[in-house]
Amino acid sequence: MKYKLLGRSGLKVSELCLGTMGFGTEAGWGADKDASFEIMDAFANAGGNFFDTANLYKMGTSEKIIGDYISNHDRDYFVLATKYSLKDNTTNPNASGNNRKNMMRSVEESLKRLKTDFIDLLYLHIWDDITPIDEVMRAMDDLIKQGKVTYAAISDTPAWVVAKGNTLAELMGWSQFIALQVEYSLLSRTPERELIPMAKHFGITVTPWAPLGGGALTGKYLRGEQGRIKAESVRRNDRSTEITKVVIAIAEELGTTPGNVALKWTMQQGFSSIPIVGATKLSQLEDNLKTVDIELSADHLKRLDEVSAIQLGFPGDFFREDAVRLNNFGGFYDKVEKRV
Repeated sequence: MKYKLLGRSGLKVSELCLGTMGFGTEAGWGADKDASFEIMDAFANAGGNFFDTANLYKMGTSEKIIGDYISNHDRDYFVLATKYSLKDNTTNPNASGNNRKNMMRSVEESLKRLKTDFIDLLYLHIWDDITPIDEVMRAMDDLIKQGKVTYAAISDTPAWVVAKGNTLAELMGWSQFIALQVEYSLLSRTPERELIPMAKHFGITVTPWAPLGGGALTGKYLRGEQGRIKAESVRRNDRSTEITKVVIAIAEELGTTPGNVALKWTMQQGFSSIPIVGATKLSQLEDNLKTVDIELSADHLKRLDEVSAIQLGFPGDFFREDAVRLNNFGGFYDKVEKRV
């Protein structure tokens, strides 16, 4: 396992992040404590140090299992990411949302479940479209100054909100977001319209969730296997099926699995990207770990990009028009160095 710097920080994290949403057996699915420990052991033994969880995952059981695990290991080795925003209960109107009160309350509860004095990376989980972003930035900075949180991050939030937050933080001397978690895969490329360009501009690392399209990109449904994705889901429509077939073909050429190809695609897109690999079985993690040993060629990337291409809409597609580039660059577009 190699290590990447998370955003514009010096924090070194493994090139794959272990997703733990399935740690716990609530709702009739998931990994029990022993299976979860086995998965974390395998991840750590492979050099993985980056765990992702949230206060709501399995109603707190995911955090509790991680807490039990790290209490018997070197806490400082692991980079623990958790999230606040989603409800802990339905009796308190301030036990959910992005507000400062919920952030402080939620973090205290997470610290207890994780059996630790600090959270390495705290994500705002989902934007509530109510709380001012300056309230969020100041509250996260206060938690960082208190030593309860080390770095700030954000998930499932419009690009303009994240951009405003980081700009305010820079002006005010507050901690900025260093990671952005969004759904991103060959089946879901819409973050390329605004979110990913914004992340590149601010030097934010993208941590894609559902990089395998909920398992669809492994080809399991084309093989007739069962899973949690319903047949009517967009992840199993005609377009998704065509994308998956190309993934399978490239996997056969490389002598690897479709899942490895789909994961590696998210890692070779020209920006800092660390996919979150969820696992409820050791075999799933073992396959995901093989991703770091493969490399997609320029031809592979071209084929995958073409079959999964989306329309960027305005202004993305507008900027690509030949007439616009001619007028904007005076004929020098291909001779001018581009910022990455």
